[in-house]
Amino acid sequence: MSSIKQVNGAGNSATNGYTLTALNRWSIQVKKLPPVEKIAAIHVYDFDNTLFQTPLPNPKIWNNTTISQLSTPDIFVNGGWWHDSRILAATGEGAEHEEKRGWNGWWNEKIVELVKLTEEQDDAIGVMLTGRSEKGFYDLIKRIIKSKGLEFDIVALKPTVGPNNERFRSTMEFKQVFLKTLMETYKDAKEIHIYEDRVKHVAGFRDFLADYNDRQSGLKGGPITRGPIHGEVIPVADISTTLDPVVEVAEVQHLINIHNTTVSERRALEGRNNRIERLAIKKTVFFTSYMIEPADTKQLIALLTTLAPEAKDLKYLANTILITPRPCPRNILEKIGGMNSKMKWKVAGIGSFDNNLWAARVEPVPSTAQYHTDNPFPSIVLGLRRGARPADASKIQSWQPVLADKSFVFETTVGEKVVLRIEPEDRNEDEYESLFPHKSTRRRFLGDEGGWRSRQHSGNHGNGNRSFHTSSHNQGRGGAENRGGRGGFRGGAARNNHRGGGKGGGGGFNKGSGRGGKGGGVHGYRSLDDVDNRDSNQAGAGFGNHNTGMVYDDVSFSALPQGPPPQQSLPHPHPHPPPPPPPLSYGQPYPPPQPGQWQMPGGAPPMQPRPAGGGGPDLQSFY
Repeated sequence: MSSIKQVNGAGNSATNGYTLTALNRWSIQVKKLPPVEKIAAIHVYDFDNTLFQTPLPNPKIWNNTTISQLSTPDIFVNGGWWHDSRILAATGEGAEHEEKRGWNGWWNEKIVELVKLTEEQDDAIGVMLTGRSEKGFYDLIKRIIKSKGLEFDIVALKPTVGPNNERFRSTMEFKQVFLKTLMETYKDAKEIHIYEDRVKHVAGFRDFLADYNDRQSGLKGGPITRGPIHGEVIPVADISTTLDPVVEVAEVQHLINIHNTTVSERRALEGRNNRIERLAIKKTVFFTSYMIEPADTKQLIALLTTLAPEAKDLKYLANTILITPRPCPRNILEKIGGMNSKMKWKVAGIGSFDNNLWAARVEPVPSTAQYHTDNPFPSIVLGLRRGARPADASKIQSWQPVLADKSFVFETTVGEKVVLRIEPEDRNEDEYESLFPHKSTRRRFLGDEGGWRSRQHSGNHGNGNRSFHTSSHNQGRGGAENRGGRGGFRGGAARNNHRGGGKGGGGGFNKGSGRGGKGGGVHGYRSLDDVDNRDSNQAGAGFGNHNTGMVYDDVSFSALPQGPPPQQSLPHPHPHPPPPPPPLSYGQPYPPPQPGQWQMPGGAPPMQPRPAGGGGPDLQSFY
């Protein structure tokens, strides 16, 4: 022990080059640091989804491959989701509005209370440490923290170049260099507590502290500069959320606009040497169907439980009457009145297949109305057990008639189940071709739409009477308007505490790509710059808009997160940490997209900026 004291005496902060002045260069705020001899404890707090509830790409809007592409820094020249301050500034109702109300509802209030206890502890130094870029988020992070009334001794963001000309290959490398500087400067501190939400970073910090203490104990090579320090890394529950879906698509379109402008400028200077591709948002369509309103879905499910009480432990659907399991060809769409047209139905009977699937057989109202379905007859899958397939509804042989007093009439809207994807622009690809993410699928359905053959042309197609369909605007299937694509998936995937994606084609912008891949985790994320590529399955989207004929959810609009999960209890060096606050409640049902906010490829994207608190897109940083 005496030898360590002797080394510490010789290796003070001044002679080692670890001074308060040098340490303060890491901080984005100008604040006098407490004296070295006064500090006994160091408390370090991560920002994203530890202290602040940060929006992630919505897996109910984008397919998994696109979520990986948004999260990796290598696809967009401006860095993508984690490197453009506009995304963070769009949280809630936008930075200008949220700043006035302290971003209320977007904090981990348990961690906020711990930060305030750190402020009150005289022998502790409070640090906020994030991998967000200093250049892009300097102003916005300061505004967010100030709006909550939080005081840190140091607020450290990742610089392009460190105070000693350090270059960082990853967020973890940056944080470890900073933490070493922090511990070497405050050499009298006996303990350090790090709060972190990412599983990968929790493990990384624990390994780092164990290795650091081994060196300070003389178990490994290197000088003993301050002696071991008691380190604790506290994992924090993921509290991530999503943006308003309309805002999210608009902000991603803005990312693409900036990317494409920069690519065009570079191509003008570099010619063919610049191989970075221009990008576009494309939609894929799960299916085209008569969409049923949520209130009528509830009534249909109630009818099932009344007439078939044995139907229990089901996954309830009751939300669509299938038209085609793909983008609807123009000639068929014209016959049924076009996208957004209305159609009335009544329930004629209820049946089951192998006691695993229940469906309702329906009839148009009036009976002479034109309709189309690829199934042998129009039906609604009401509910099914695990292992059953919705297509099994066509195998039902026996139907239980619904008496007049139980039957009811409901209205549907022609729409598409949509998921969005980002792919390179293809000037040789027309609007209909863009709907297909797979070349094989594309070849299967392209060509002369008039020659397309369905399995079933139900309804009175030949009478030319379309008075029972109403269209919200003049359309059909002509030209490049309102065409959908194929894909999507029902339900979300489990959180796995990773920013970004998993394995596969996160960077794979091959023509015709967009296929699904391995595993889940689309609701989670990795660090800002260590995202792996991934192939992924199509992901469903999470909001509905009958005005555009697009629906982004399986059953209801309630699938998107509306508030943070219950807070977990966290260890803290203070003797009496505050109890966790009650779960926050905020957010309103998402409004449908409004005209002018975002257009599919082929239309002019919106260019109007949203309020942004940071330095704007960092076009020079490639992380």
